[in-house]
Amino acid sequence: MTLQGKVALVAGATRGAGRGIAVELGAAGATVYVTGRTTRSQQSDYARPETIEETAELVSSHGGKGIAVQVDHMVTDDVRSLVERIRAEQGRLDILVNDVWGGEKLFEWNKPVWDHNLENGLRLLRLGIDTHLITAHHALPLMIERPGGLLVEVTDGTAEYNADHYRLSPFYDLAKVAVNRMAWAHAKDLAAHGATSVSLTPGWLRSEMMLEAFGVTEDNWRDATANVPHFVISETPRFVGRAVASLAADPDRARWNGQSLSSGGLAQIYGFTDLDGSRPDAWRYVPEVLDAGKPADAAGYR
Repeated sequence: MTLQGKVALVAGATRGAGRGIAVELGAAGATVYVTGRTTRSQQSDYARPETIEETAELVSSHGGKGIAVQVDHMVTDDVRSLVERIRAEQGRLDILVNDVWGGEKLFEWNKPVWDHNLENGLRLLRLGIDTHLITAHHALPLMIERPGGLLVEVTDGTAEYNADHYRLSPFYDLAKVAVNRMAWAHAKDLAAHGATSVSLTPGWLRSEMMLEAFGVTEDNWRDATANVPHFVISETPRFVGRAVASLAADPDRARWNGQSLSSGGLAQIYGFTDLDGSRPDAWRYVPEVLDAGKPADAAGYR
């Protein structure tokens, strides 16, 4: 599998799924623009240690070319300038991954709309929906100049699962359902240009924040299963990254246009594994997790 000569933009690549996707696109040989708000000289409201420069360096160390650009994807002028830079430097865009999120500190578990902080909920919607639309508005015109482009809208939960499962609160629920629908809608517009749009969800993601919440690292993450046995179905961010790289390298990827996909489901088709050689498929086990009394978002939280 090679993506040599391909140019990708991973919007929201500071950490988590975005970082894993950027690294795997780089490992396949792509040039990857990685964006986010946190740099080595300026933090976002997350106040986390991960930076876009680190992500770009990981992309390069795995065989690609990583280019870090600080962008707030709620600021349309920032996104416009980013795409103009990609056009000037590369003359093309083959892969757009919309992984902008930023809502971990804004949603409240199992709160009806009247109990949920309204300001936080509305900001969550802007971060989870508006950013994706703003980025698509500016970046897709460059992508469709060449046939074969790929848009990946990253969300939490497949369309099938989200259709009849309440996701934490009205704000979180709407944000994650909307991204699935967004990918479906973009597919209608992109098909005429020979491009493909999909939504993609990881399973139970062992992101930096999730590992920290469980008091473990990637090296000893299995220790967390002593208290939460279902954590055994979790996956690294690189697993969903390999799903994106497999889609991008598939000459027949148009067969997926408009579909809602998962990392575990694509692993069964493309044959890739996680870093430890496993092939987790968290969404297969979500009903069992729920029946065991875990929170409604236990197997999908990213």
